Amino acid sequence: MIQVRYSTSPSSVETARAADLRDNFLIEDLFLPGEVRGVYTHDDRMVVGGAVPSEGRLDLPAWDVLGTGSHLERRELGIINVAETGHVLVDGEKFELAHLDGLYVGRGSEVSFVGDEAAFYFVSVPAGTTYPTTVLKNDEVEPVAIGTDAGASSRQLYRYVWGQDVQSYGLQFGVTVIADGSVWNTMPPHLHDRRTEIYLYADLAEEDRVFHFLGQPGATRHLLVANRQAVISPPWSIHSGAGTGSYAFIWAMTGENNVYTDLDGVALEEL
Repeated sequence: MIQVRYSTSPSSVETARAADLRDNFLIEDLFLPGEVRGVYTHDDRMVVGGAVPSEGRLDLPAWDVLGTGSHLERRELGIINVAETGHVLVDGEKFELAHLDGLYVGRGSEVSFVGDEAAFYFVSVPAGTTYPTTVLKNDEVEPVAIGTDAGASSRQLYRYVWGQDVQSYGLQFGVTVIADGSVWNTMPPHLHDRRTEIYLYADLAEEDRVFHFLGQPGATRHLLVANRQAVISPPWSIHSGAGTGSYAFIWAMTGENNVYTDLDGVALEEL
């Protein structure tokens, strides 16, 4: 099953109903046992999805909206396991992914998911070149410490594919883990005028939520986001949030270039 989301205008956000914001930008129910579910957004033609194999094996679908015989015929893929250890099969080769481990898969491969207790989040984007499949173990990636305790924004940034070390055509993704006692992510916020970014929030307790802020500076709105739900951030929108408890988020982006620092900061007074 896949949903299609169309591009939206910045002006539509300022006056939208809460239900319209959720319909356009919030991605719910990606993770259902025994299923692969996805969302195709016309913003930079990204696909995000969830695969929960349970006791079986799930293949990465070639949904009709892609117009190809296989999902990765013209795309590259990033995968992160948000549950217990499982395996991803790439052209028959098995890769073990523990919690928050990642995997980059190049264009042209066939992919399957296995793991009774695993839940795989994935993102695919158009690609014009094939690069090697690469495992990205969370405990082997050196995190970057950002934010401050005083600002309630202390966090560890794990850059998996970000334009250095691991080659990709246009995909970038990684994980940011918020420190205990902190709540803010991506604060102060910024814009990516040349890229779309999608956040998947993970490791939240069932009762906790993230207040995710979106929209243009000076006209922001918010969404209330639960565990394993994602938010689409078009190039004109900020993407920032504050949680009611500890959490992590998976960031993924693509667009006109893959320069990680290609962004425009937004001062708090501009909000």
